[in-house]
Amino acid sequence: QVQLVESGGGLVQAGGSLRLSCAASGLTFGNYAMAWFRQAPGEEREFLSAINWRTTNTYYADSVKGRFTISKDYAKNTVYLQMNSLKPEDTAVYYCAADQSPRLSGTWSTYHYWGQGTQVTVSS
Repeated sequence: QVQLVESGGGLVQAGGSLRLSCAASGLTFGNYAMAWFRQAPGEEREFLSAINWRTTNTYYADSVKGRFTISKDYAKNTVYLQMNSLKPEDTAVYYCAADQSPRLSGTWSTYHYWGQGTQVTVSS
């Protein structure tokens, strides 16, 4: 059974940084893609970044390129999202997602597994 657990959200002032973590279990063997999305109230789920578990391939949305960095730790089966220069408009629930396909996609329906989400609030 695949389980994704996010952590690291919280309240931060504009200009600050946060690092989100996504601990994955059940995704063993083979290659897969992991991604971060976010959803603000009344908005659609927005793609942020994706990473291939076995290669160095990454993919970013233009809106976060240069501010957010996705990375992984094999030993901990964990994917991270480092978020810098945060803005009030980054306020949202942030979700980790995974799919047992190596293709990196920015489409939320591509991903079959989702975490419960972690709230990020950026104050002005």
